[in-house]
Amino acid sequence: MSSSLIGVLQRHREDVDLSCPPVELPDLTSLSTVLDRLPDPRRVRGRRYRLGSLLALCLLAVLGGATTLAGIARFAIDSTPEVRKRIGLDRLPRATTLGRLLPRIDGDALDDAVGAWLARHSRDPVETDPPELVGLAVDGKAVRGSRDGGKSAIHLLAAVLHENQMVISQRQIAAKSNEIPAFAPLLERLDLRGHVITADAMHTQTDHAEQITAQGAHYILVVKGNQKKLRRQLRRLPWREMPLQHRTRDTNHGRREIRRLKACTVQPGLLFPHAVQAIEIKRRRTNHKTGKTTVKTIYAITSLSPAQATPAQLAQLIRGHWQVEALHHVRDVTFAEDASRIRTGTAPRAMATLRNLAIGLIRQAGWTNITAATDHYRSRADHALQLLDLET
Repeated sequence: MSSSLIGVLQRHREDVDLSCPPVELPDLTSLSTVLDRLPDPRRVRGRRYRLGSLLALCLLAVLGGATTLAGIARFAIDSTPEVRKRIGLDRLPRATTLGRLLPRIDGDALDDAVGAWLARHSRDPVETDPPELVGLAVDGKAVRGSRDGGKSAIHLLAAVLHENQMVISQRQIAAKSNEIPAFAPLLERLDLRGHVITADAMHTQTDHAEQITAQGAHYILVVKGNQKKLRRQLRRLPWREMPLQHRTRDTNHGRREIRRLKACTVQPGLLFPHAVQAIEIKRRRTNHKTGKTTVKTIYAITSLSPAQATPAQLAQLIRGHWQVEALHHVRDVTFAEDASRIRTGTAPRAMATLRNLAIGLIRQAGWTNITAATDHYRSRADHALQLLDLET
């Protein structure tokens, strides 16, 4: 049986007035069970509710658009006894119970459990020859309204699948540090075979390239001033004599954009481990309102050979990296992440993880409009329960 939930849940969008068909997914691990296996930060004495049930309640609330702890508490109060029973709650938990739990949850354990579940169910395995290239973007985001124990907002580094914006791994950046040390822990638990890691210039590091290739993956990395010798080598290549290999034209967000790509192998080699090809991208943007045109040249390197990826595939992977920005936009606009004032303990990170999980589930069900999806699941808890496979 396919591991994808899309076929089962397609009717959610087709007719919101119809009851959902029964879900029979014996090959799937219940998300409630996965959450229940997390380390419980509470004292054994006095526990009244299973950890998985409380986290499932929080997730149902976030699926319905809750953006704050108060919103989760209101959802709990408004939820029916049937909903609470189906997720394993025989009584209504107090708001203080949830308020004490989330700040103490193990952030790494929660992210690992959620990421592994999403990675398993994110796509149907497709056998192709040559093997399909799966883009995985590595990018960071500050949760601006939060605090990491001082005056700074917490910063999270995530690995996001290009195709469906699913976060399959996430790590918090240590205070007074940057994203570079978090790169290895972010990816070390993942099966990266068949994946192409895309990242901005900060992660164009030799150690990162060695780790990616050691895990059986490839990379496409942007090159800027932090790799001066490599950038100088790329700029000196005879790009003008090379033929154009791929061109795209897009019109959206009030501007017209033309992207031109050239790629070439370099002998005896590039000044970077496992780099096989150099890439030049010229991006020409025209603002419809002002008529102003800007041209920007971007250089990148990849471990993919011409036989492993065509220029069109390289262009698609590079463009696909920016799906992570679309995910950040959804978290900020629909789920008001940057406006959140949740600051205690690990609660800001836990809420970010719940938002990632909610968006991943919504995308997996086939929704393209996240706001419409949250409106739907707020009023149709039975659909949300099926989406989560939370039968207990």
